[in-house]
Formats: sequence, C-alpha cells, structure tokens
Amino acid sequence: MRTVLFAATLGLLAAGPTRADEHTRDTPEQVKKALADQKAVLIDVREQKEWDAGHLKDAALLPLSKLKAGVPADELDKKLPKGKVVYLHCKSGGRCLTAADVLKGKGYDVRPVKEGYEDLLKAGFPKAVEPKK
Repeated sequence: MRTVLFAATLGLLAAGPTRADEHTRDTPEQVKKALADQKAVLIDVREQKEWDAGHLKDAALLPLSKLKAGVPADELDKKLPKGKVVYLHCKSGGRCLTAADVLKGKGYDVRPVKEGYEDLLKAGFPKAVEPKK
C-alpha cells in the first residue's frame, strides 16, 4: 500500500504544476504598468468573432486556432517583439494557457493572465472604441 501511494505521489510530482499554476502572478495593475511603460504587449487569443464583439484598447488579436495552425515567424515578430513581455488573455483564462505553451516553445517571455476579458474590463483596462461607420 505504501509503495503504491509513494508511486502515485511521484507521478503527480513528475507531471509538473497544474495549469492554474501557470498563470502569471502579475496583478492587473502590474500588467497595465508594463503596457504603459512599453515593456510588454497584450495579446487576445480569443477568436475573431469574439474580438469583433468587443476587445481591449491596447490588445492585438492572435487567435488560438491560428497559433495552433502555425503562424509564420515574420508575422509573429510583428505582433510579439522579442525582448518584451507578452501578456495573453482570453475569455476566462483557459485558452491563454494553451497559447502560452505554443509561444514559449518559440522563445517568447509569455505570461498568461488568469483574468478573462470581462474581468480585465472591470479591472480598468479600457475597451476599444470602434470608429463610427
């Protein structure tokens, strides 16, 4: 019995941290400051339809589906400058973890934000205002 419990514990440790532990510990205020100081970029990994329904003022769109399909390096470099922190957000914090896995493998300093789009609005991130047509 002890051997089975020990093996199960080792299996959990080897599996690494849970996905919830992978969200940045940076607070929304720290994220806003890094963006204002131009030390970071904010990337929305929601899909185009969600983006069109409303998005944050200083965010750029890079849908998770597009990331998974493979984005050319030159296109990534335009949105994600090397040397800057890349904060990722989505609707509720889940998709940005998957996107972070993709981008970390490409050498970016990626920090997925646990707060979703609506939470970021409540935290004082400005919503983009679309020009009237």
